[in-house]
Amino acid sequence: MFPQGGPGVALLLLRICVAVTVWVNAWSRSGVWATRALFAGAVLMAALLTIGLLTPYISVLVCLAAVATLVLGSDSVSTSHILLICVAAALALLGPGAYSVDSRLFGRRVVVLPARKEPNGET
Repeated sequence: MFPQGGPGVALLLLRICVAVTVWVNAWSRSGVWATRALFAGAVLMAALLTIGLLTPYISVLVCLAAVATLVLGSDSVSTSHILLICVAAALALLGPGAYSVDSRLFGRRVVVLPARKEPNGET
């Protein structure tokens, strides 16, 4: 669930690329007062993706935001939004990797189960 080594570094780079894309898209639309809150939300999502906190959930939010921008936006269909949807969906399915806050919070744990008792009293 939290790959290390090369795959972990690749997931870190993927998280950073999605975060930068979210931030750049939000920055290009931050001129209107009504979008200040949306810009703050985009910056928060980019920061959470960069550090790897709640990565699958934030990635799904990025996908939904990109779909909403495609549907509600006045621009024609943007290739960058379509690519953002695909990459964020891949990140949501792959997870954050070993180099993230998620791996520290929800990492590998050893679960020791007690021995099962038989109904006749034997173990």
